[in-house]
Amino acid sequence: MIGQPTGEKEIYDILQEAKRSLNEEGKLLSKVYNEPSIFDLEVKKIFSKTWIFLAHESEIPWSGDYVLRRIVDDSFIVTRDEDGEVHVLFNMCRHRGMQLCRSDAGNSSHFRCPYHGYTYQNTGKLNGVPFQKEAYGPEGLDKDEWAMTPAPKMGIYEGMIFASLNPDVQPLEEYIGDMGWYLDFYLKKSPAGMEVVGPPQRWVMPADWKLASENFIGDGYHTQSTHMSTIKAGIMRVKSPAYLKDGVQILAGMHGCLFMGFKPGSYFNYPQSIVDSMKESFDPDQIALLEENSVLPLNATIFPNTSLLHSSMSIEEGGKSVPYVTLRVWQPMGPGKMEIWSWCLVEKDASEEFKKASNRSYLSTFGASGTLEQDDAENWSGQTRVAAGEMSGQHYLNYGAGLGQVEPIPEGEWAGPGTAYPKNYVDFAQRHFWQTYFDHLLDSQNGS
Repeated sequence: MIGQPTGEKEIYDILQEAKRSLNEEGKLLSKVYNEPSIFDLEVKKIFSKTWIFLAHESEIPWSGDYVLRRIVDDSFIVTRDEDGEVHVLFNMCRHRGMQLCRSDAGNSSHFRCPYHGYTYQNTGKLNGVPFQKEAYGPEGLDKDEWAMTPAPKMGIYEGMIFASLNPDVQPLEEYIGDMGWYLDFYLKKSPAGMEVVGPPQRWVMPADWKLASENFIGDGYHTQSTHMSTIKAGIMRVKSPAYLKDGVQILAGMHGCLFMGFKPGSYFNYPQSIVDSMKESFDPDQIALLEENSVLPLNATIFPNTSLLHSSMSIEEGGKSVPYVTLRVWQPMGPGKMEIWSWCLVEKDASEEFKKASNRSYLSTFGASGTLEQDDAENWSGQTRVAAGEMSGQHYLNYGAGLGQVEPIPEGEWAGPGTAYPKNYVDFAQRHFWQTYFDHLLDSQNGS
């Protein structure tokens, strides 16, 4: 049982036992949802060691554009310089540590510190030092030595800008690994690529980031109960509340996703131009899933805290549902608290009419006040609230759906990489998330 105070060795012992019970019995210790000492380890072993999504390239399309983003408490300016190159710069003046940029987004060739006036180019180069010779002598200051500090690692995957605090992190392409094949269904439906519609929506929730990440990696089971009101209201145009019972769960590297079926020939009601682009952009195995299996991935999680959702909702009474893609980050703010960042993605070459309808479909369901978003928020905040108590330190939860009952789809019978399971009302993907989580927390090579 976890009590207060808790030493580091005791925490490691508890986590080792939690990992064992998950792997061997399909049971999860509920205290991991909301425990300060565990959160401290998450920052050190996960968020300081892995790749974290910060921004989409289309948010900074022009030279001088920038957005402000963070990895837990580390603030970064994501900029595009005059040559079009993207930089991820630690948002701190090298002189006295003042926060350089305080605007969420904008366009500037330089950043000037409000404390003593040091001025930096949007590449991070130190340009101006007031009264340099008076302060530092005739030779002045070595500006190269005192440039802004870039993120230890930065990478871009299909327009998604990631950074890592770990200089020894594996290359981003390797980190994404097999999951890239599945991300194509979200990000490569058009050769023109994707773009965001407007700035990201942001809101704070008294809920643990892991609950959202594991829900989006494969929890189709909750939809028949949690989202029943949306089904009854006709917003979600499905025949049965069990619409996600049949499908496919995928484990791909550290990541995962969930596939659902669509009416043959409907392709989630995408316009024919986008359907044609999909068939041009995808490889033969991906096209086979579309045309022969009539499935598309619904939700997915890139470990640790980046998720995508691909769905289709009605925006007018009696009207056809309109497809949309949302990209979201579950930004930890402390134990039991997160800030949700949510973007709407559309194909760059889609019609303006479709872009507006797709964004409206997203806003009505998974925007800050969307119907489905509110449903999930109630669950996650309630789970987090209960997990804060003493009883949760000895209370185990059931993550055993499918264990000993469902076998993976045999090799050669599923077109994509990774491991595929022929059901959605199972916990393989969620267990996979937690196994990856425990592996990071307990890896002695992953930080001291």
